[in-house]
Amino acid sequence: GGQPRNVQPFSDEDASIETMSHCSGFSDPASFTEDGPEVDEEATQEDLEYKLKGFIDLTLDKSAKTRQAALESLKSAFSSKILYEFIMERRMTLTDSIERCIKKGKSDEQCAAAGLACLLCVQMGSGIESEEVFKTLGPVLKKIVCDGTASIQARQACATCLGICCFIVTDDITELYSTMECLENIFTKAYQRDRDTNGVSSTHNTLLHISALLAWTLLLTICPMNEVKKKIEMHLHKLPSLLSCDDLNMRIAAGETLALLFELARETDTDFFYEDMDLLTEKLRALATDGNKHRAKVDKRKQRSVFRDVLRAVEERDFPTEMVKFGPERMYIDCWVKKQTYDTFKEILGSGMQYHLQSNDFLRNVFELGPPVMLDAATLKTMKIPRFERHLYNSAAFKARTKARSKCRDKRADVGEFF
Repeated sequence: GGQPRNVQPFSDEDASIETMSHCSGFSDPASFTEDGPEVDEEATQEDLEYKLKGFIDLTLDKSAKTRQAALESLKSAFSSKILYEFIMERRMTLTDSIERCIKKGKSDEQCAAAGLACLLCVQMGSGIESEEVFKTLGPVLKKIVCDGTASIQARQACATCLGICCFIVTDDITELYSTMECLENIFTKAYQRDRDTNGVSSTHNTLLHISALLAWTLLLTICPMNEVKKKIEMHLHKLPSLLSCDDLNMRIAAGETLALLFELARETDTDFFYEDMDLLTEKLRALATDGNKHRAKVDKRKQRSVFRDVLRAVEERDFPTEMVKFGPERMYIDCWVKKQTYDTFKEILGSGMQYHLQSNDFLRNVFELGPPVMLDAATLKTMKIPRFERHLYNSAAFKARTKARSKCRDKRADVGEFF
């Protein structure tokens, strides 16, 4: 390889400036500045696009480090703002770069390229252009996922990318089933491992099994009901075996998938009956109250929290509703299907999830949020709380919190004296 170039990464400052200029019509009220200097939006946009064009060119550089840095910078830009028109003009170039990096790059570069492919499809949505991207990248991703000689990290990233891109673009039911079968061939090896304790599977492979299982579960949420029934019959009696896995994340992935399968099963058949319900609820209850001393406290807390919800879903058909705030809007996550979908895109978009929920048409369609809420500068200004009032409110809240905590401490001190 050649000498690595000094790539100036895409920064948070770039993201905040462009986000404000590109989408000031529906940005968060808190981001509105009353007395800030006027920004030349056209010049800012041109500067941003110039930078991004440079990163795209650097994905073809001889140096692997330079290529990876360019991919990471593009990922940062794609996750933090909407660049639909810019991407549409260069989708073929981007697709070629991603394909080349996945085919010829090493582990870290393959991971970065797979992540960028996800964001490329998220940006373009479920149109013909995304379908063409998936037709090019789908076979490459499947090949890496099934390649036992590839690194586990690269196979993980490609499995996740395969599930997300297929979820976004696939209208072809045959392609959906083919992708699910590819992912099934990976995570079902975890079942075999459970039966054969002398197997060569390791914690290393467990990470791949988790990614494949979660990607498969995402695709199950868009399957026709007759296919959902087949998959439930095939996997519902095998998945509980994964609850005994040593890996916390595998136990959680298996538990949440079970909750989602029960939810779908009861939607297709209100009288759905599971034969081993007593044994399953006993396992779930043990995980929801696990007190093993050899496990870390943080892991135990996380596990108990998740499995209390899973147990409620399986036993009582209940789901603890969560609220997500973004800008002036609210979204309620009120079922396991919605939670699985939200968690998947949150993992890909990171801190950009709220911004995309506000302004990404594809994501708003997925979560049935309707068209983006357009707010002009005057409306945002009226919604903004003046800085002095915000300071007073925060001070009062801090004092109230301190008093409440002091009382709690006093009560704990008193307990020792009286008993």
